[in-house]
Amino acid sequence: MSKLPMSLRGQLLLTHLLVIVVGVGSLFLAATWAAPPFFERHMAGVGAFHPAMGPRSGVGPPPEMFATMSAQLNDAFRGALGEALLVAAGAALVVALGVSLLVSQQVAGAVRRLALASRRIAAGHYDERVPSHGPGELQQLAASFNEMAAMLQDAERRRMELIGDVAHELRTPIATIEGYLEGLLDGVVPANERTWAMLHGEAGRLRRLAEDLQQLSRAEAHQLSLAVRPVAPAAIVQAAVDRLQGDFDAIGLALQATVPREIPMVEADLDRAVQVLTNVLTNALRYTPPPGQVEISVTPTTRTIRFQVRDTGVGVAPEHLPHLFERFYRVERFRSRTRGGAGIGLTIAKALVEAMGGHITAASPGLGQGTTFTVELPRAG
Repeated sequence: MSKLPMSLRGQLLLTHLLVIVVGVGSLFLAATWAAPPFFERHMAGVGAFHPAMGPRSGVGPPPEMFATMSAQLNDAFRGALGEALLVAAGAALVVALGVSLLVSQQVAGAVRRLALASRRIAAGHYDERVPSHGPGELQQLAASFNEMAAMLQDAERRRMELIGDVAHELRTPIATIEGYLEGLLDGVVPANERTWAMLHGEAGRLRRLAEDLQQLSRAEAHQLSLAVRPVAPAAIVQAAVDRLQGDFDAIGLALQATVPREIPMVEADLDRAVQVLTNVLTNALRYTPPPGQVEISVTPTTRTIRFQVRDTGVGVAPEHLPHLFERFYRVERFRSRTRGGAGIGLTIAKALVEAMGGHITAASPGLGQGTTFTVELPRAG
């Protein structure tokens, strides 16, 4: 039969008792072996330097009596010292035992609470927290545990939201495809080019969503392969403009880019930087009604190159600004969905920018006053 392991409280108490026993034993040994010779030496010194005492002075007791008195005095000293050490050791043992019980109870109690809380979190109760009190180290441990629990709770919330959002995004194109297929089977929907184009478009929407989700997961897990090197900012802007110029012209939006001729190189992956700017421009394209204007400007700062995209679109209310880069977050859900957005383009842009050592922000004076996205990437060199 295997023995049960001793509890932490018992181990701490036993350790303290061992320290007390070793300390008291060391004190007794030191007092028993070292104190008497020191006392005899001092007594001999007293007899040597005081003529009224000792056998050499010619005054006082004879040598035999002086030796007897000295032995009796040594015995009395040893007895008194032993009694004093026993009293001191008993008092120290009682005090140390009380302190050890208090400390071991405090430490063991904190560890016990952490163990119970961790089991509840493992069971799915992510709102579990532990009180933060006691010595500094225990407070730091409790604070770290609570911070970890809060992060797990937030991650679980995001996971549930992601599952719900993905299911919602998949439901619409799947329902459309299913409806058209049932109509084709029943002969209600004609099998013409318009029907096949609709099915092809919905299938493409599913494919783009799957690709975006895969890219987002890789970017947030820092698993993207980046070819970071010095790149001309004008090359990034020109590539993004070339991709979307036709879309802007098709709905009557003006797209203008301003890049100074003498501007330092930026340290970035060209393809990823173009993708970031394309995602931001696509967002502006969806939320800027014609006739409107979108402007791209590039300016150098002390350590970065700043890309700004300003539009004259619908703008963003202040309460929505902190959430623009969250997965599947939409300011106007119905309007965005009808325009084909899945709500993760800005999330992908943020992940890519941070992977290249930069950061991205959004600002808007309010509804109807446009939005400005700012992307800053490190300067080369």
